[in-house]
Amino acid sequence: MPNPKRKHSKTRRDKRRTHYKATAGNIAMCPTTGEPHLFHRAYWHEGKMYYKGKVVIDSTATA
Repeated sequence: MPNPKRKHSKTRRDKRRTHYKATAGNIAMCPTTGEPHLFHRAYWHEGKMYYKGKVVIDSTATA
């Protein structure tokens, strides 16, 4: 059975063990459109991209 040549640090061990706890992100509601979206993410709604309740990209104006 293979054994490590040197001891791994507690930090390195703990970094490896954190990933099993990962869950889906929280869902926020936009105050402007009322659409559900992930926190800190821009999202499309009716041809416009919103971020923090403000229009970032308006694809209807460029079309």
